[in-house]
Parts: sequence; structure tokens; C-alpha cells
Amino acid sequence: MSSTGYHPRLSLDPLIHRPITLSIVSALSAVDEADFATIRDIVVVSDSALSKQITALEQARYLKVRKAFVGRRTRTYLSLTTAGRAALAAHRKALWAIVGEDVAEAPGAELPGT
Repeated sequence: MSSTGYHPRLSLDPLIHRPITLSIVSALSAVDEADFATIRDIVVVSDSALSKQITALEQARYLKVRKAFVGRRTRTYLSLTTAGRAALAAHRKALWAIVGEDVAEAPGAELPGT
């Protein structure tokens, strides 16, 4: 059976939809810039897992990586680009269109550990 209708899932960004990536861009959306270690700790992933997702986001031009020296050490800073912020906003809009209700008030909306 074929349909010519539209479903909001077609607007989901496949890169942002990955759980780790969604966590990264969501954390970065709240700030202008954050260092690698802070995002790693917020998202609760290994350095290598975070690095892999950062590379993908940077290639998509959703993320800007800046390196700076702090003392004798190099520190990596991350920030969302305008395109990254727009992609997250569109992704969130598509998710809300799929859910179709206020998730915070939905039965069973409690997160594990809350």
C-alpha cells in the first residue's frame, strides 16, 4: 500500500537523531561554548565516543571546534553553528509534531531515575 501523505518523521535529522548526538547538541544549545570535558561529563560518554560524534557534527557544519592553550595544555572548545542550532530546532519541531501532546503531562512521562 502506497501513500502520498506526509509524516513529520521525514523531517527528523538522521545525524541529530542519534542519542549521543542529540544529547551533545542539546547541551550545547544552552550555551555559547563549552569545553570538551564538560560536554563529555554532561553526556556521560567516553572521550572516543564524544570525539566520533564531534567529527560527524563538524563535517555536517553543525559544530565548531576551537582549540586554545590553557597553560601548557591544549583545551578543546565546542559550539553550535547557526546551521546546528537551526537543525536542532527543526528536529525538535518534528519530534513535537510526532508526539502531538505535552510530554511533561503525559502518563508515564517520568524519566528513569527521577
